Amino acid sequence: QVQVVESGGGLVQPGGSLRLFCAASNRIFSISIMDWYRQGPGKQRELVATISSDGTTNYANFVKGRFTISRDFTKNTAYLQMNSLQPEDMAVYYCHVRGRMSLLGRENDYWGQGTQVTVSS
Repeated sequence: QVQVVESGGGLVQPGGSLRLFCAASNRIFSISIMDWYRQGPGKQRELVATISSDGTTNYANFVKGRFTISRDFTKNTAYLQMNSLQPEDMAVYYCHVRGRMSLLGRENDYWGQGTQVTVSS
């Protein structure tokens, strides 16, 4: 019954890049927003970037123009391109999806299991 799956995390040196991938189940439709969150060691989960159904994007200040969120509406997928990664970016990154499984039902929130991003020399 897992509805959202992330991938693309891994080990990268400072200054390197990673591209994260989020795949939402085809059972979810009318997706209003897709977001990336992260939770670093000893920190609370925080919003990294969001993209709405009309393509509007928003970013946390700490990405400092380094990250780009995108979405493929035909495939129920979202991406997070992360450039110039720094040690403070090390965290588990989670994909969040808000959508419906019934056209007449209310929106629900779906979360992935997370993918680990490690930034180290």
